[in-house]
Amino acid sequence: MADRDPILTRCESHGLRMTEQRRIIAGVLDSSRDHPDVEELYSRASARDPRISLATVYRTVKLFEESGILEKVDFGDGRARYEDAERAHHDHLIDMTTGKVIEFVDPEIEALQEKIAAKLGYKLKGHRLELYGVPLTRSEDD
Repeated sequence: MADRDPILTRCESHGLRMTEQRRIIAGVLDSSRDHPDVEELYSRASARDPRISLATVYRTVKLFEESGILEKVDFGDGRARYEDAERAHHDHLIDMTTGKVIEFVDPEIEALQEKIAAKLGYKLKGHRLELYGVPLTRSEDD
């Protein structure tokens, strides 16, 4: 995602005071290619610096979210997960058996959503699409 500044740079441009622990958490978030929850962020950050507490990760994530740097996503599994708010637009397919989140972009879906909004008299300014499914098996009819 070369078209966006690192999270640390955006934190600094927002005037956030960046302690060493916040810098580590920002680095963990920047290197994440999944949708970690706070506990997973804590695990990754504390591997880099064992002095980081779970409370520090919670406070930092909240601060980054309130500053518009992180976006909270909820895939219906009871865990608030996070992704970079400046990532390129994408939709999600959630595997209901494993919890795996697959990101995708489909031009046909994007065009259809624009068409539907226009048909209803609106100009689409944004959307979020989450699909929930289970893997197909040969014996499964539907």
